[in-house]
Amino acid sequence: MRRISELGPLPGVAIYLPGAARATRRFLLAALLLVGLTPGLSWSCACGCGVFEVGTASLFPQGSGGQVWFQYEYMDQYINFHATQPASEFYNNDKYIRTNFMEAGGQYMFNRDWGVMFEVPYWSRYYKGAYDGNNAGIHWFQNDSIGDVRIQGMYTGLSEDMSTGLLMGVKVPSGDWTYPPYDRDTQIGTGSTDLLMGAYHLGTIPKQLGTLPLTFMEQPFNYFVQVNYDLPLWEQDQYTPGREVDGAVGSYYNFGKVGPLSELAPMLTFLASDRTRDTGNNANPADSGYTRFIVAPGGEIQLGVIRAYADIEVPIFQNMRGYQLTAPFATKLIVSYSF
Repeated sequence: MRRISELGPLPGVAIYLPGAARATRRFLLAALLLVGLTPGLSWSCACGCGVFEVGTASLFPQGSGGQVWFQYEYMDQYINFHATQPASEFYNNDKYIRTNFMEAGGQYMFNRDWGVMFEVPYWSRYYKGAYDGNNAGIHWFQNDSIGDVRIQGMYTGLSEDMSTGLLMGVKVPSGDWTYPPYDRDTQIGTGSTDLLMGAYHLGTIPKQLGTLPLTFMEQPFNYFVQVNYDLPLWEQDQYTPGREVDGAVGSYYNFGKVGPLSELAPMLTFLASDRTRDTGNNANPADSGYTRFIVAPGGEIQLGVIRAYADIEVPIFQNMRGYQLTAPFATKLIVSYSF
């Protein structure tokens, strides 16, 4: 089977509670688990058929304390791509992949400088393709399994307002990477142990001065930038997924109280991802690796103690090495509670 590549899971919807209001102000895409600050949001598949490695800025810590969340993302991969253009499905033994990405995550800041984050993904993947590899007999398979768990440490002591953070941790091979009908690049787990590193920064335009309440017209735009790096260190069964770099730049405007909502914040995020080819005797280097850019319009609301973030991610440029399946869009939802 050839590799499958999806649109990065990039950002989704999130729901937060009281303490989360602070996070909303800084909110936008950042953390899914990110190679750094993500709420698990990660979920790793060898060929990039996992979710995008950045989450939402709402999940960045704003002080000591904890936060838990649940994330759901949906993606259909059925468009065969070669380089930057759609291609005939004849050249790809993979015909269709539908994945429901679910994840439970949490983070806890022991103080304003140090914290820890964990992400436990669960995927339900439906696959249609030529299991015999000759593009003749088409078969359908489904696998439901826990994905690769991520554990990361966070340092936010670079600035007094915690607007800049560094992350480092590991992804462990807890996901199923031995399901017989699936090739290594379509498995839920990669089978590899990866080093995760990331950094982010949050700010306002123009820069907000003082602490006095601001009127509607005086409210600044919020922005964020984030970059994450995933480096596989130890492989299993002669398969090593490609190295991946993911970045995000976004902005949102918080309208504050609107009707029954205590917060309303539309946002726009641009995502970028680059992955090298897989290596090893059980890899398919010719049909792996990619570069892609995604635009993700979305928004966040807060109703009482509940905060929600949602978006839709649409690719605006894709360069797939070899022949890979892509999705026309992906959707995400995040529900979160701070304590």
